[in-house]
Amino acid sequence: MNSDSLISILNDVVNASKVNRTKAANIILNDESLFKELVKFVFNVDDKLSIKAAWILEWICTHHGIDYILPYLDILTENIGKLKFDSAIRPCSKICERLAMAYDSKNDNNTKVVLTESHIDLIIETGFDWLISDQKIAVRAYTMNTLFFFGKEKDWVHPELKHLITSKIVYESKGTEARGKHVLYLIEKFNNSK
Repeated sequence: MNSDSLISILNDVVNASKVNRTKAANIILNDESLFKELVKFVFNVDDKLSIKAAWILEWICTHHGIDYILPYLDILTENIGKLKFDSAIRPCSKICERLAMAYDSKNDNNTKVVLTESHIDLIIETGFDWLISDQKIAVRAYTMNTLFFFGKEKDWVHPELKHLITSKIVYESKGTEARGKHVLYLIEKFNNSK
């Protein structure tokens, strides 16, 4: 199969329903070349079909395992900052959160082996860009978690995140206020345990 097949799947099968996302994900998982095309398609940032591609990519990473994205970390991390559509940014921010959680896990896993400092730096940079720009609550929530986890390794991240939360994010909405306060609590708890 090729990119025309992927476009057909995205046009014909994918909508917001779980049944259709599952069906599309299963078709794509059965053909490795389609998965690579899917990842690339997420970053066709001027094409609205990239939104549906991002939904399916997030569905696969969430329901079938984060390991699926690992061979494509260069593509992901070098391009997430270029995303334009809110509906594509949200699933990618969730994928970043899953990567950060896997990297922070006490258990050995493939993410710890494959995720490089360069990948982490690009995710952190994009995360801060998302927090200072006009983004939806879900993107902010996933991003604050991502930055908290990576901030355990990068000393400068927690102070910057804390400053953004206390000076900006807690004033934006009830949802961001609640998540921001929770992340501040986690930062404080982490700092006290060192």
